[in-house]
Amino acid sequence: MAYNIGVIGTGYVGLVTGTCFAATGNYVHCVDIDESKVSRLKQGVCPIFEPGLDTMLVNNIKEDRLFFTTKLEDAVSKCNIIFLCLPTPPNEDGSADLQHVKRVASDIAELLKNSDPTAEKIIVNKSTVPVGTSVIVQSIFNDILPKNNITVVSNPEFLREGFAVEDAMKPDRIVVGTSNERAALIMKDLYKPFVRSGNPIYIMDEKSAEVTKYAANAFLATKISFMNDLSAYCEKVGADIDSIRLGIGSDTRIGKRFLFAGVGYGGSCFPKDVRAIMYSADEYGTPLQIVKAAYDVNNKQINRFADIIIKRFNNNVKDKKFAIWGLAFKPNTDDTREAPAFDIIRKLLNGGAKVSAYDPEAMENTKLIFGNTIDYAQNMYDCIHEADALVIVTEWTVFRNPDFEKINSLINNRIIFDGRNLFVPDEMEQLGYEYYSIGRKLIK
Repeated sequence: MAYNIGVIGTGYVGLVTGTCFAATGNYVHCVDIDESKVSRLKQGVCPIFEPGLDTMLVNNIKEDRLFFTTKLEDAVSKCNIIFLCLPTPPNEDGSADLQHVKRVASDIAELLKNSDPTAEKIIVNKSTVPVGTSVIVQSIFNDILPKNNITVVSNPEFLREGFAVEDAMKPDRIVVGTSNERAALIMKDLYKPFVRSGNPIYIMDEKSAEVTKYAANAFLATKISFMNDLSAYCEKVGADIDSIRLGIGSDTRIGKRFLFAGVGYGGSCFPKDVRAIMYSADEYGTPLQIVKAAYDVNNKQINRFADIIIKRFNNNVKDKKFAIWGLAFKPNTDDTREAPAFDIIRKLLNGGAKVSAYDPEAMENTKLIFGNTIDYAQNMYDCIHEADALVIVTEWTVFRNPDFEKINSLINNRIIFDGRNLFVPDEMEQLGYEYYSIGRKLIK
């Protein structure tokens, strides 16, 4: 059956979630406080770059299944299932900031108090939230509505930026945290169109569902950091991190994914979620030593790569020009949150260097941070004009097979710092490049 679904927040998770629910026949009412954003969304203008999302957005608006509003009461009055897709940014101490989640829960409760205090509603925490948040949200409703039919469910998202539509429509698994049997049945029915191939829907308690999200991201971050930690050792002993990746990745107990060494992870999830679970574990007196090590290694790896660049120029990059390929934290997104490229750019600028940057999608978001302190190239080749070195930070497909003859005619020095191991060292040597990569032999 088709459900009336409210989605509060049209950020990355909310917009993908709402659009994909609409694509399976539901009526989805998305709420956001940003009037300008809502106005653009009503016109079918997608505010983020995510492959496939723009077309799906337009189609579902035309089919009158997807609606956008700034009025919370529209969703509360029309919908019995309401997803909270709100930001939970880190506080200075690393803990998750729940102010938006709490405020919206309170606002929903007040609306119900003044209209239909006994209405049956399922409030779904889709945001990444620390353990115990479902209890906090439920208590807000209980305080404002002593006699209510509100069930708070934890339903963490596992969307990969760049593959979010695919992940939403064909998920590996669905995790639902609830102790309410009726809510569990409704959530199963809601997600039934997404798991027709047999992928599982796991029903568990609310706290376990909340921890599952953090545990998943912390574990994946740990896999990445393990390979990055090993990469420095490989460089010293003359081993090849890519060969090692193949050697261990074929072991089904380890798996092939998230074993690529590089300049470090970034984005809206891993850095924030790793810090949040570290904070929570410390708060309960059960520190996660392995996760802390992964966090430290990631910070070290980004700085190590930047230091390699600066050291190559005898610790003096003043007035040197560096071409940066890749600004988004990963390919197929315009998201620059916690992007390693930004840390590298800051170090170069602090040393007096000049920076020219290019990214297929993330230029506008970069301008919001760096303004006119760096140059923004029209394409990947304009970026390297008279550069003293090329620095590759994001593994966009377009960077994998460049025209090296064209690069040779534009760049001042044949020096490449490859933070994503896009090229083969022996081939770079034949091309006459001084080539620095991660965990592999240096070509000079």
